[in-house]
Amino acid sequence: MTVIIVIDALNRSEYPRIMADMHRLRARVFEGRLGWDVRVVNGEERDRFDQLDPAHVVSINEHGEVVGCMRLLQTTGPHMLVDVFASLLDGEPPLRSAQLWEATRFCVDTERLSHGRGPNSVSSVTSEVMIGAFEYAMEAGVTDAVAVIDPIMNRVLKRSGNAPYDYLGSAKQMGKVVAMAALMDCSEERVQRIRDYAGIHHDVFLPDEAALEFESELAA
Repeated sequence: MTVIIVIDALNRSEYPRIMADMHRLRARVFEGRLGWDVRVVNGEERDRFDQLDPAHVVSINEHGEVVGCMRLLQTTGPHMLVDVFASLLDGEPPLRSAQLWEATRFCVDTERLSHGRGPNSVSSVTSEVMIGAFEYAMEAGVTDAVAVIDPIMNRVLKRSGNAPYDYLGSAKQMGKVVAMAALMDCSEERVQRIRDYAGIHHDVFLPDEAALEFESELAA
């Protein structure tokens, strides 16, 4: 069984082991599996946007291993769509709002997870991270999210009840993949569609006290 922990600027110092494991997962996925040109130091992938106090939605399994994650960053300042993927916007000004967050660095550990539909599967953890991200965002007063995705992820989102409601600019070839900027509303209706698809009807979040105990025990 997996659970969600949200790590942000307020509690980041309390979860050094989980944060390090998350950055190692990102390195294995983005550099190792996907072959992206990313910066990896001591086995951990980090970029300049990690320095801007984003929130990280992290899925951990019963062994304390990070098996999925997503990064959430406000669009009022620097973010990847504007500073890395601006060509997708076709010259249009970027959307900037405290109620619009950017979702990036989404990944799951396909080596640690099965490929079925059970609670420890890629499909289930993908849905769980999405649920955690949208519910956390709604609690913070966020109404919409933007994400740069490829056609494969676009199909995954549509299949799982999480289809974008619109796209910004146009799809462009970016290296080996086609990229597009997708918009999704942060709403109870969207979360319910994802829950129904995945069969997830419980609270996905691990309570703070339990999360801290988890970090302490696993770091010992």
